[in-house]
Amino acid sequence: MIKKPDELDDQRFKIAHREALIGVVLVIINFIWWYGFAYGFGSKPVKDYKYILGMPAWFFYSCILGYIVIVICTIICVKFFFKDIPFDDEGG
Repeated sequence: MIKKPDELDDQRFKIAHREALIGVVLVIINFIWWYGFAYGFGSKPVKDYKYILGMPAWFFYSCILGYIVIVICTIICVKFFFKDIPFDDEGG
């Protein structure tokens, strides 16, 4: 893909690429969290499962607690690392 000369100097593209990278990192963290707890605790025989609020511990930590942690991480990233940028041309 060949970039136009004005795209190379436009700060909005640098900001958009950085924010996209933050989003990818959050997805990778979410997958590692989910996979680690789901297959870490969930690989035992069913009779050895521990339960939290009536759910298997692996499900609670991977799906319930993981969702809450990722939502909080996303809110923090949006609040502190994302910038509000205009979508219209700078000249207009």
